[in-house]
Amino acid sequence: MAETRIKTGKCRASYLTVINPKAGQDGGPPKYSVALLIPKKDTETIKLIKSAIKAAHEADKQNKNLLKGVSNPRNPLHDGDGEKPNGGAYGPECAGCMVLNTSSTQRPGLVGRDNTRMEDAQEWYSGIYVRADINFYAYNTKGNKGIACGLNHLKKLSDGEALSGGGNPETAFDDDYEDDDEDVL
Repeated sequence: MAETRIKTGKCRASYLTVINPKAGQDGGPPKYSVALLIPKKDTETIKLIKSAIKAAHEADKQNKNLLKGVSNPRNPLHDGDGEKPNGGAYGPECAGCMVLNTSSTQRPGLVGRDNTRMEDAQEWYSGIYVRADINFYAYNTKGNKGIACGLNHLKKLSDGEALSGGGNPETAFDDDYEDDDEDVL
């Protein structure tokens, strides 16, 4: 049987929340999370993910059978060139990628290229390049059934352009506006 726990190849981190968890939806527990942007050309990682999703579904049949009667369970892997599961288009950073949403109520282990712990919040932002240690499992919560992706560990490979949308403050005011100290209010 295929593994339900895998390690990804190089991907980009989006919506990265790994230092302080965010409050869960509908009063659920706070979670750490990241959307992994996996280049479609990384067919090996995508194949591993699909195999792990299938293995999680098979493992559920043998154990809890949470997905009994569900012909098409929810899937955490989505096409970044398509529509989001809840509608609307993905952002331009997702073009040419598969998007994998991962989360955990437990803080993931965070390491740098040399595998030493890396806890500095400034190092962990949306836009960096990472590898992820993740696992897949079945869920049945509040009528929603599917396969989820758990976040175990992240390894930062390199910096990347921030995906925050805030831009660069050093260049935000590069215009011809002149403040002549007149009181305009």
